[in-house]
Amino acid sequence: MSKPRLRFAPSPTGYLHIGGVRTALFNWLWARKTGGTFILRVEDTDQERSTDASRAVIFESLNWLGLDWDEGPGKGGEHGPYTQMERLSLYQAKAEELVRAKKAFRCYCTKAELDLQREALKAKDPKAQFKYPGTCRERTDEPNLPYVVRFKTFRGGSVRYVDKVFGEIVTPNIEQQDFVLLREGGVPLYNFGAVVDDMMMEVSLVARGRDHMVNTPPQIMLYEAFGVKVPEFAHLPMMLAPSGEKLSKRHGAVSVSEYAETGYTPDAVLNYLARFGWSHGDQEVFSKEELIHAFSWESCGRGDGKFDAKKFLAINHEHLKTPGLTTDGDYASRTVPFLKKRAIGVQSEARITEKAVTSALYMIRERATTFGQAADMLDPFFREPPVMDEKAAAKFLIKEAAPRIAGFREAVARAAEWTEGALEASVNAWLAESGLEMKVVGQSVRVALTGRTASPSLYQVLFVLGRDVSLARLSRAASMADRLSI
Repeated sequence: MSKPRLRFAPSPTGYLHIGGVRTALFNWLWARKTGGTFILRVEDTDQERSTDASRAVIFESLNWLGLDWDEGPGKGGEHGPYTQMERLSLYQAKAEELVRAKKAFRCYCTKAELDLQREALKAKDPKAQFKYPGTCRERTDEPNLPYVVRFKTFRGGSVRYVDKVFGEIVTPNIEQQDFVLLREGGVPLYNFGAVVDDMMMEVSLVARGRDHMVNTPPQIMLYEAFGVKVPEFAHLPMMLAPSGEKLSKRHGAVSVSEYAETGYTPDAVLNYLARFGWSHGDQEVFSKEELIHAFSWESCGRGDGKFDAKKFLAINHEHLKTPGLTTDGDYASRTVPFLKKRAIGVQSEARITEKAVTSALYMIRERATTFGQAADMLDPFFREPPVMDEKAAAKFLIKEAAPRIAGFREAVARAAEWTEGALEASVNAWLAESGLEMKVVGQSVRVALTGRTASPSLYQVLFVLGRDVSLARLSRAASMADRLSI
């Protein structure tokens, strides 16, 4: 049995929607699981909206996600070119092939003529659905007039196929009309372009969103008209907004780029999208390798699901805090750019290295939900001096706190070694001697060291900052507090 060939065919008319990524992912998973071929094809026949910038964003997004393709732009292959506007002559030849076989015809009806017929039907029956009336279906003359090419749809019978997700689907042919294959300029409409490409690229399984089920019957008619084997189909449940509407930008972040810019990890994005319409027992968190191993069409559901931003973030958090899913090296390399974007100054930025970030990760792994948040938590450790929260300083760096901060500084300076354990022991000894409690000292010291009222453990902060920086920050804060009135 030959290995499957699958494709993802986005239109470069904007950002890469996460719903499209889910489609690409399922195709990619099946290709990788079966040793098949994953094809990337660009459907750019909407010339008014297609842009090079959008094409670049799609490629960048797929590369960021790690959804590599075996054939397509930048990779080549035996069935190229992989951009539809570079294949116009092929569509025209295939349309003429159907015309010669009397399975398609030239239609000379103008848009104005069809619009008048549509309006007349609407006036007679507002609920009626206009269908092309077959005006040129049996026409034999060939006037020198503009025309489109229409498919001669089967009048009787039905289209029947077994969907790998939804089971057997039967559509009576009477519901179809003589649909357009080529526009006047020779540019194919979606159904014809997709069929010709899938046929010529030997695609064996077409997996896409459930909203494309309406396109499947006319496409099957085309395959049969060409006398070629019909591929298998798998239609996926829809990703909806929490309100039940089609998911769009007004419901929040829906483009891959936004998640990359926020600081999500690619594997977490794939993890969440894979679970949207597919399940594997009760397991929620997967590595990419686990997804490939576990994926099957039989485990895909039929019910549409609602996008859950909180669950998405929770999945990302699980990936970030689990070293088996996000290694220290990967975590650090992805956090460094977010730190460098924070404009912390040239001298401070020089300290931002993967090695330095890796050494500080243990403080924040359990808490940071994105790489962006991780960078914010690590900011005080790389910025010198740290940004001081004005309200925190006004509340905790007051005159009466100055001797406590100075005493704390002397205690840590006396530590036998600069380790968390030794620092804590030295501070505890000082607290016992002075009769103070940590709750009286802690927040003033925290603000002194980080500029913030929330941070990791003070002993972790001291250890990561190092002796010289810690003592300098404590001295500066004690001096600042001493100058303020109570």
